[in-house]
Amino acid sequence: MNKHLSTCPLYSPPLSVFSFSLPLFLSLSFSPRLNPVLKPKPEPSTLVFGKQFSDHMLTISWSAAGGWEAPQIKPFQNLSLHPASSALHYSIELFEGMKAFRGVDNRIRLFRPMLNMERMYRSTERSCLPLFDKDELIKCINKLVEIDQEWVPYSTDASLYIRPTFIGTEPSLGVSRAGHALLFVIVGPVGPYFATGGFSPVSLLADPRYVRAWRGGVGEYKMGGNYGPTIAVQSEAARQKCQQVLWLYGENEEITEVGTMNLFIYWTTEKGEKELVTPPLDGIILPGVTRQSLLDLAREWGDFKVTERRVLMKELIDALDDGRILEVFGSGTACVVCPVGSLLYRGQTYQIPTMKNGPDLAKRFHKELTDIQYGRTQRDWAPLII
Repeated sequence: MNKHLSTCPLYSPPLSVFSFSLPLFLSLSFSPRLNPVLKPKPEPSTLVFGKQFSDHMLTISWSAAGGWEAPQIKPFQNLSLHPASSALHYSIELFEGMKAFRGVDNRIRLFRPMLNMERMYRSTERSCLPLFDKDELIKCINKLVEIDQEWVPYSTDASLYIRPTFIGTEPSLGVSRAGHALLFVIVGPVGPYFATGGFSPVSLLADPRYVRAWRGGVGEYKMGGNYGPTIAVQSEAARQKCQQVLWLYGENEEITEVGTMNLFIYWTTEKGEKELVTPPLDGIILPGVTRQSLLDLAREWGDFKVTERRVLMKELIDALDDGRILEVFGSGTACVVCPVGSLLYRGQTYQIPTMKNGPDLAKRFHKELTDIQYGRTQRDWAPLII
């Protein structure tokens, strides 16, 4: 069997057959090609999410015939793709979202990067793209951030967004596994994800006519094909003066996730207990790194019950009507922690008392996470790059 073939979950040979290590680059084989003309750095207060990019990028090519080529860091530039590239036609593509932070000590840190690598690896398997060495990819990313370190904002209200992307570049219109692929990473400074900025609440549209993902599908993987079809519904939400979509699933209208966030509900149960509840990782939501971090922190604190289970829309509405909702908030790499202020559902707007209640818990989570990310609290979740 050709050791360079990519893997596919429909066929499960020993993983060792398909485990590819990226070339070790730090000491021997890696020589970055630096950009001779550096762009001016924007002021942190002017940043718009995803609009500015640094001076360099990382690319790593793969082919079935030759395996992985050596990583390259080179000036930021356009990609050249064959018009029949499989990513363009069949969405054989995936991506990740990470951040680097300039701490109060002027050191630069990532945040739980191995969780991103593990999720990217799972998405790679599901996409039938070639496997990669997670540790080696982190080394490549660290090197890119080190070279473009001046792009990491000198601000605790901004960060450097890191976008690893993996695409099939097979020049064929056949629907099959890609024999050529490109893994690349671009980075750029970002401020708050939502236009409201800071810790302002967002409004959600919950419309059961639309479904983002389904069991047995690919909703738990970070594939581009999961996002494109949501834009029309997001536009409908905007038309109705809502900022994001709360996706429901099935006849019972299970709450799943928000367009760019996992969702948390902090309420008083019918038994009078304080509980933080979030939908489970059962195949239809993205396993968010920030989501996992909030769950880990909450369980460490031990101040209230923490539950991962299916939550129905009816439960949320009943709890609102009963006055048992304390806070509703989302979490994600882009937004960190974001309070929810209102919900439009079946023509009725429900006011959520998140901000009236502080929001004490959402702010506590936000402070704890950002203290780690910006070096105010030392923890192994935030490994140093520089």
